Amino acid sequence: TGSTEVGRKLIAQAAEGVLRVSMELGGNAPFVVFDDADLDKAVDGALAAKFRNIGQACTAANRFIVHKDVAEEFARKVTERVNGMKIGRGTEEGVSIGPLIDEGAVAKAGELVDDAVERGATLLAGGKALEGTGTFYEPTVLTDVVAGSAILREEIFGPVLAIATFDTEDDAVRLANDTEYGLVSYVFTENLQRGQRMIDRLETGMMGLNVGVVSNAAAPFGGVKQSGVGREGGLEGIHEYLSTKYTLIPVS
Repeated sequence: TGSTEVGRKLIAQAAEGVLRVSMELGGNAPFVVFDDADLDKAVDGALAAKFRNIGQACTAANRFIVHKDVAEEFARKVTERVNGMKIGRGTEEGVSIGPLIDEGAVAKAGELVDDAVERGATLLAGGKALEGTGTFYEPTVLTDVVAGSAILREEIFGPVLAIATFDTEDDAVRLANDTEYGLVSYVFTENLQRGQRMIDRLETGMMGLNVGVVSNAAAPFGGVKQSGVGREGGLEGIHEYLSTKYTLIPVS
C-alpha cells in the first residue's frame, strides 16, 4: 500500500524473481452527484468522503462532479457545513480538522488551490494555511473548477473539496474516467437503473452508491489502472497469497 510511483519500482524489482505482487496505490476518486440525488444525503456523503482523516486517504473524494442544475445548492450546503468545522488538535473537544502530515502536504494543498483559483475557480471557504505552530490547512471549498486545473489531475491528500459541473450522464462518465487512477468512485442518484449503469461505466475497482465510505474488511479492496493490481480484504484478499494447483488422476 502506497504511492503509484513507489509501486512501479517495487513491481519492477519483483519481476526479477517472478514474484506475484498485490498493489493498492494512488487514487483520484470522483464524487458524482446527479440532479435526482437526495442532496442532504449527498452532502453527508461528501463530508465523509472528503474530510475523513483530513482528506489524507487513498479513498478520499478528490473531484466533485455535480450536475449543473443542483451544483449551486450543493455547494451552498457543503460550504455551510465546512464553515462550521473546528480546526485544532484532535484531543481537543469539538475538533474535526487536524493537521496534515507535514509542511510539504500543506504547501501542495496551497499550490493546488491557488492554481484552480488562477484558472477561474471560485473560493467559497478556506483557502489558506493557518499561521503559527503546526501543519494546518483550512477546510476548503472551490466551485466552478475548470478543465486543466491541477487539482483535477493530482491526488490532493488534504481538506480541499473541488467542484466541477456536468450536463449529461455521458459528460459525468467522461469527467469521472478522465484520470490515470481507478481506485474508488462515489455516485449519488435516486435512479437505481442509472446507478447500475455507473457501476458498469466508471473505471474504478470500487464504487459507493449513495454512500461516502466504502471501506470494509469483508470486501475486496483495490483498484484498476494506475491504482494497482490485486485486492486486500475479503475472500479475494486471501487468494492473493494462494496458488491454485491442478492435479489429474486418471481412472483405470
